[in-house]
Order: sequence, then C-alpha cells, then structure tokens
Amino acid sequence: MQRSWHFLSTVAGIVFRHPIAGATIVPVLPDERIVLVRRRDTNRWGLPGGIVDWGEDLPTTVQRELTEETGLELVAIRRLVGVYSARDRDPRVHSISILVAADASGTLQVRDRDEITEVAAFERAALPLGTLSHDHDRQLRDYLSGATVVA
Repeated sequence: MQRSWHFLSTVAGIVFRHPIAGATIVPVLPDERIVLVRRRDTNRWGLPGGIVDWGEDLPTTVQRELTEETGLELVAIRRLVGVYSARDRDPRVHSISILVAADASGTLQVRDRDEITEVAAFERAALPLGTLSHDHDRQLRDYLSGATVVA
C-alpha cells in the first residue's frame, strides 16, 4: 500500500507540477498556402496541434494531430521553427509547444469536431495575423521570418 501511494503521489506531482509537451504545426500545401484551423474554445483561427500522447514521438504526434484537425496527411517535416514555453502561452495549462513547419497534402476536412469547427488554407497575404488563438501569432510570424526560436 505504501509503495502504491508513493507511486501515485509521484505521478500526480509530475502531472500537476510540470508543463505538458505538445506539437504545433505550420502545414504548408504544395501551392505554399498555409492551413489554419478555427478552434471551438476561442472561435479564433490558430495553428493545428496538440499534446504528445504517452509513448508517442513528436513526428507521430505531428502526423496524428495534422490529420485529426485538418484531414491532411504529413508529407515531410520541413524544419523545427521553435520551442515556446512561456507560462501564459496557453490559457488552459502551462504547456511547452514545439513548432514545426510541415509539407502537407490531401483534402481539407475537420475530423475532430470537438475541438475544431473549420479548416482553411490561406495565402500569406491573407493570413489573419493579429487575431490568432493562444501565442500562434508569434509562432506564425517566427515561421514567416525564417527564425528559429527558443522562448
């Protein structure tokens, strides 16, 4: 009983005292348009992404979240854009976001209707910068400028 309690206390301490790791994606279509999703919780456009599941590596998370939220398939990860760890970057929980740019293809289709209400592709000039959810304005600007960031 003592061992079980110690184990559960340790796990709870890790879960509630440490940030959660997640992946955020800048999906780039073959015509160079960038795909954004409209989030149900904020009704704002943002980059697709989500939490890394237990036992999952980052490329698998990117592929899974991209397909769930946009209907697209991952062709290749282009590059690591940045790691974002500010406590207030996500209003729900302290999370660390690992941002990657990725080549994607397929047909736009929301599959995760619990989180996403709409998916669309934008020309660079038409991106709704300044109104994106969470810290996605900064993340997308970093991608567009070619920066690699640790923040």
